[in-house]
Amino acid sequence: MNPILDNILWHALSGPHAKYSVGTDSVRRYAPGFSPIIGFADMAQPDLAAIKPFCKAGEHFYCAGWTGVVPAGWRLEAESSMFRMLWAGGVSADDPRGDAGLVPLSAGHAEAALALATLTNPGPFGLRTLELGEYLGCFDGGQLVAMAGERMQADRFHEISGVCTHPDFQARGLAKRLTLTMIRRQVLRGETPFLHVMSANAAAHGMYQRMGFEDYLEVPVRVIARL
Repeated sequence: MNPILDNILWHALSGPHAKYSVGTDSVRRYAPGFSPIIGFADMAQPDLAAIKPFCKAGEHFYCAGWTGVVPAGWRLEAESSMFRMLWAGGVSADDPRGDAGLVPLSAGHAEAALALATLTNPGPFGLRTLELGEYLGCFDGGQLVAMAGERMQADRFHEISGVCTHPDFQARGLAKRLTLTMIRRQVLRGETPFLHVMSANAAAHGMYQRMGFEDYLEVPVRVIARL
């Protein structure tokens, strides 16, 4: 096991992404506009009281790795589990297709990316999430129809995130190609890709296994709201 990957939310929010987050030395969240995620220094004792002043009433957040009683001032909205998967495959130094047809996404694509994420629900996503890493998209007639990118990172670990395809453009291999392109770029930079997939999403879990990811651990995931 790896202590950084075991609690990657905290190590990202308090490390490379500290400039995108707010909080204390025991709990941090991505700043408003980014992905609504909270990380705890100690997942066994989540210090939600300390992060409460940094949250507005009614805001919803994703957090992982803890169970038990939800403290006063917060409401449990949803509870499930997810696999944290680690890349175990190889990559070729050369990609015969290159980046043909793949468009780097920037701030100008933020609204389109948020709309696609809202429609397909690949996980927590905000208007400024594109700023957290490199994102690539596929377009059809000016419409963003598929994307994949990077979110949390700490040490050598870099998350593949925001993988989604518009329902009208599925079964064309767009998400797989985008994901493999991101993986290749990370591996060639000396990074280790990882991703999250909900435990109940057997189809996506199986797809990622066939691509070359292996289960690292399964963790509880909760959506909570500040009262």
